[in-house]
Amino acid sequence: MAEDQIKLVKGHVRDVLNDLADALETGKMGDRPKVGLTINGSENGFAVMEEAVRLASQKEAFDIVIIGEEQDWTADYEFYEANSEDETAEVLQKLLDDNTIQGAVTLHHTFPIGVSTVGRVPAQATGKNMYIATTTGTTATVRAEAMVLNAINGVIAAKASGVPNPKVGVLNVDDANTVTRKLKELQENGYDIEFAESGRSDGGNILRGNDIITGQADVVVCDSLTGNILMKLYGAGTTGGQYEAIGDGYGPGIGDGFKDNICIISRASGAPVIANALEYAAQLASGDLAQVSADEYSKAKKAQLDEIREDLQPKQAAAEEEVAAPDHEVVDKEITGVDVLDLDAAVQSLWKEGIYAESGMGCAGPIVLVNTAKEDEAREVITESGFI
Repeated sequence: MAEDQIKLVKGHVRDVLNDLADALETGKMGDRPKVGLTINGSENGFAVMEEAVRLASQKEAFDIVIIGEEQDWTADYEFYEANSEDETAEVLQKLLDDNTIQGAVTLHHTFPIGVSTVGRVPAQATGKNMYIATTTGTTATVRAEAMVLNAINGVIAAKASGVPNPKVGVLNVDDANTVTRKLKELQENGYDIEFAESGRSDGGNILRGNDIITGQADVVVCDSLTGNILMKLYGAGTTGGQYEAIGDGYGPGIGDGFKDNICIISRASGAPVIANALEYAAQLASGDLAQVSADEYSKAKKAQLDEIREDLQPKQAAAEEEVAAPDHEVVDKEITGVDVLDLDAAVQSLWKEGIYAESGMGCAGPIVLVNTAKEDEAREVITESGFI
């Protein structure tokens, strides 16, 4: 046997023995994912990155690749030097493209429109993981459309992380009722989505503040600005705001056709959050995030996702019709489920049918008030008009 062939065989034997040793230590067989970490730019300095790597290394379930300015401790890891933001982004993308790393954690990345990140935090009351969909980025420029896509992205992140049937709830923000209604259309059209139930006495699929404390849903759907605030509150709410100590970071960028596993952390993220973010990225790599994303979007499109998105686009306003209010009646029955932006139009639709109604704001959000005797008729009109 030639000397080169002998060296090759010895190399294979060495790799097998190393894999067996890793399997005995971790209980897992097969290649461990490599996760890149960019270390430049933290408000807490390089020391927090060193501590995060030390914490994450204790997991022994994945390998860490360091990208950034050389430090005394970076020699202990696979290391790629990068001394500016542009250089860091270039090196990171190259390592992903050639599969040197299967995931990454970074403080900044420019995602295209259509991609946003899904963060992960433990519910305060139960410690149960919640996927906040979404926390940075812009899935779509129309709010309700973005939130429908955010729900799909949250399901993708949860499934790729090992949650087989995530329960989805929409946070009680503007457009929550419209988004829930459109998600149920997807469900009726064949998309397999399971809805969470609010823990409040009146139930429903719209999540209140209590529900995100108790963790009623696996996936919490909201707009990215609200999600970003939630991540800040959960992460740094106990430390004075300058150091994020809780959670797994702002999560991976997900969108139709986007394939890279790039997870975001904040410049204020502390060592525990950065270490958790590295583990989150490794879980997504092992769960084949890109394939899960492709599968979910394919299923959603078969359930008429594109048509639902089109239906959510702003319609050209028709000429306003003067509608006089019918004779005043006592309004003592609340109809919920109408978005605040549709409230006046919903009242007008009832006036057109000769039903006196008023708008209001109840504990669960916007309400239409009608006389008890007219409730069934009013609900039918509002439903047929598409407001609930």
